[in-house]
Amino acid sequence: MKPSEKRHANDVRCLFTHIANRYDAANRWMTWGQDMNWRREVLDKAAIPVSGRLLDIGAGTGDLALEALSRDKSLLAVGADFTPMMMRLGRNKQGGEAVRWVSTDALDLPFPLEYFDAVISGYLLRNLVDVERTLAEQFRVLKKGGHVVCLDTTPPPVDVWHLPARLYLRHIIPIIGGLVVGDAKAYRYLTHSTEGFLSAEELAGCFLKIGFRDVGYRRFMGGVMAIHWAEK
Repeated sequence: MKPSEKRHANDVRCLFTHIANRYDAANRWMTWGQDMNWRREVLDKAAIPVSGRLLDIGAGTGDLALEALSRDKSLLAVGADFTPMMMRLGRNKQGGEAVRWVSTDALDLPFPLEYFDAVISGYLLRNLVDVERTLAEQFRVLKKGGHVVCLDTTPPPVDVWHLPARLYLRHIIPIIGGLVVGDAKAYRYLTHSTEGFLSAEELAGCFLKIGFRDVGYRRFMGGVMAIHWAEK
């Protein structure tokens, strides 16, 4: 990893360590409680078979993995993240001990070829220095016919919702971050990383470039959020 990439990774790790204790609460407030519904849609799109193997990469406190286990307790759910504090909080949640927690970098996954039936993520990709590299890693560890699904923030498209979406990103989110987490500056990072991220169309193109097929996506919340899905 290049020095600049290491600095970026360390900065992101420090930020999420700092906000970990209030991370879930902030997500609820910033999405008006809709983020849990979006996570359920992620799992619906993942189409995980009974007793299958699931990788939740960038798992944070494990909301996706825990929701998957609530649907199928026989599932092997691996929650992988590179922020120990986030995983510690996830492990202490009800049912958190059933998740197989793994500390790892999304750009270099320590799993064998075609091991998982589905790979999912929530708010991971915009934090990475190399989106195509992590998608290639997800492709590698995914079984043929398996599904990859990601939920993330995206720059709002230029349409009727563009102005209110930009105002929400630049002003409302830092205010909520300040009130709920006590750190508006940390949530200005969310704004900057979202506005500097790939558009929903560009991200779909990355999935296709890596070799995924049947790529689709759905925008919501004025285009600030999107779910992408694809099959290997």
